[in-house]
Amino acid sequence: MNLKDYERLSRRLVERLAAEPDVVGVVALGSMSGEPPPPDAWSDHDFFVVTRPGAQERFRSRLDWLPEPDDVVLSFRETAHGVKALYRSAHLLELAVFDPDELRLARVNRFRILLDRADVAARMRAVREESARAAASDRPDDGWLLGQLLTALVVGTGRFRRGERLSAHQMVRVAALGHLVRLVARHVPAARPEGRDDLDPFRRFEEAWPGIGREIGDALRREVPEGASDLLAVAVRELSARMPAFPADAASAVAAFLERRP
Repeated sequence: MNLKDYERLSRRLVERLAAEPDVVGVVALGSMSGEPPPPDAWSDHDFFVVTRPGAQERFRSRLDWLPEPDDVVLSFRETAHGVKALYRSAHLLELAVFDPDELRLARVNRFRILLDRADVAARMRAVREESARAAASDRPDDGWLLGQLLTALVVGTGRFRRGERLSAHQMVRVAALGHLVRLVARHVPAARPEGRDDLDPFRRFEEAWPGIGREIGDALRREVPEGASDLLAVAVRELSARMPAFPADAASAVAAFLERRP
């Protein structure tokens, strides 16, 4: 969706919701929020609808309040409060519907208030502060992340050599990758800090760490043993000097295992 159409849909969403007497707030999130980075051709619409208590379920279960509802080809309940809707153009809407008190259940970083009839702005500021506190406290320690990273590379490579290709890809390209990305986000200064997402380190990782992002992307395109070796090399280079407790002997043992030919 081009930017002009994106902004037009944003306006129509607000217009449709503002006409609903049970709606007391609309909150734009992510690319829709107006905070950088801006939306591009691949951005979806991500937003909250805030209703009077008791009206939430109608807006979750019936999407006739959307612009051009007949063009919605898929919609489903993703969570207790959240819904995904897909237009025929393949443009995606990700939305959640709360009453004012339920907003405290949300986790947000970038947001913009588009409609406020019930002190929604103050509530969202409190939600953002609590989200930041929760993200800071819900942090597995470095030793756990490093241990999981190294052992996932070993297990994944072993399964690949055994012939368990799907399981091997999951261990290296999902599990090990996730631990590495979290460690890099935690310890390596971003080349472009404005690209960071403090709730999801995978989002726009390549924008914040372009060089490392390219290396990791290249590693994921290789077969599992070679890709695992490349991910380990990134971890050793970027983390060993920045983490006093980095397990250098364990990393060397894993590197030797990855290079071993069956």
